[in-house]
Amino acid sequence: MEASKKKMKFPSAFSILFIILLIAIGLTWLIPSGSYSKLSYDSTENHFIVKTHGIPDQSYPATEQTLNQLNIKIQLSHFTNGIIKKPIAIPDTYQRIEQHEKGITDMIHAMVDGTIEVADIMIFIFILGGMIGVINKTGAFNAGLMSLTKKTKGNEFSVVFAVCVLMLLGGTACGIEEEAVAFYPILVPVFLALGYDSIVCVGAIFLAASMGTAFSTINPFSVVIASNAAGIPFTEGMGFRTLGLILGGACVIAYMYWYCKKLRANPEFSYTYDDRQAFYDLYMKDIDPDAKVEFTFRRKLILILFSAAFPLMVWGVMFGGWWFPQMAASFLAITIIIMFISGLPEKDVVNGFTHGASELVGVALIIGLARAVNIILEQGMISDTILDCMTHLVAGMNGGIFIIGQLIVFIFLGLVVPSSSGLAVLAMPIMAPLADTVGIPRDIVVSAYNWGQYIMLFLAPTGLVLVTLQMLGIPFNKWLKFVMPIVGCQFVISSILLLVQVFIYAQ
Repeated sequence: MEASKKKMKFPSAFSILFIILLIAIGLTWLIPSGSYSKLSYDSTENHFIVKTHGIPDQSYPATEQTLNQLNIKIQLSHFTNGIIKKPIAIPDTYQRIEQHEKGITDMIHAMVDGTIEVADIMIFIFILGGMIGVINKTGAFNAGLMSLTKKTKGNEFSVVFAVCVLMLLGGTACGIEEEAVAFYPILVPVFLALGYDSIVCVGAIFLAASMGTAFSTINPFSVVIASNAAGIPFTEGMGFRTLGLILGGACVIAYMYWYCKKLRANPEFSYTYDDRQAFYDLYMKDIDPDAKVEFTFRRKLILILFSAAFPLMVWGVMFGGWWFPQMAASFLAITIIIMFISGLPEKDVVNGFTHGASELVGVALIIGLARAVNIILEQGMISDTILDCMTHLVAGMNGGIFIIGQLIVFIFLGLVVPSSSGLAVLAMPIMAPLADTVGIPRDIVVSAYNWGQYIMLFLAPTGLVLVTLQMLGIPFNKWLKFVMPIVGCQFVISSILLLVQVFIYAQ
């Protein structure tokens, strides 16, 4: 017998997604293919286009009358002003179509196509990594960490608290999701220098940002587009969404405080204790918190420029119409400025940039692989079939049972369609009218959509979970152990708030 046995390792993010790809292929053989007709707006010709499987596209005048004829209760201005950009599912148009089975060849092509589709996100990640590499070369991180650890000694949780609050606000305001990857390279070394582990890093950034996004108040990529697709102003239901944000945020912060307190008392309590050295080496190999690095004016200026990139990014997403190409360009511009003021030789800054970018290749590829799962499901044309089945399950129920049923339906749909805006335009035109049949306001269905899908997106490997875990080297099973209490809290909070709204409306 061996003196010591090797511990069984949980599959990597790549292996998990590969298995899910195989499952997705199997589903295209098991679930009947089907399709709703889809409505889109052509701004060039100022008319609507209806795409129905198997027949030529049909053109209709872009008028309120056309929307009424199609039973779409959405203001015309939401199409003409560009608020709704994606095709809208048309109610009562679902039809079964010939089966679209997928095979291994389709899977290989989807892996390549998925990577191509997320090229803008990958470029953003590479530029971010390059920026971090350049700043590491300047010694600015080292000097800044030394200063921070001295100022927060004895009050380390204040940093975790501040980051959680900022992420909660960013999530509820503009739906920080993919953008959150930009925060890891700067904040992870901070948390490590304060004596925390990888779980604290993912909790303060991803968990808090996701909770904020789950209880979105003005997020244009989820609650606003869902409200528009449901045919109501996004301000309806704002009070309960804000209350949910406060309750959900309090749960996250309290949970983080409990975990951090346990961790400070006993480092072996860490859920990722076995992987601590590999994680430390990954993020701290170019940083020595004990080094005597002078915090010069030049280094302070570099950190100020670096820090300015993040509020600039948030402003661009919220008010400037930015997406990943614009965010990548702004980060690249700031990186070039830092290169010029660093005082380092040209070869050093270039090597720093390429080295930093190379370390995020795995993360970028995970995003492409996750997109491949969505491509298989889309090409298999089973998502609409699943949605049609879900609508029949909840139709005609009692108001309270109906809304909890909606919550559960959207939890499931969050796995099939992990895009918040994609799920909104697919499901809301179908699900929102069901609220009319059971006598409750449509804004409650919008809340069920938002809260339900994000309960699943804490867990769904097809979302950003595996991207985050890949960046931090956390096994998926360790993440499940950590996040399940928060998933339970969100489900309870969401269920209670939905039932209270139904009860109030019924009075």
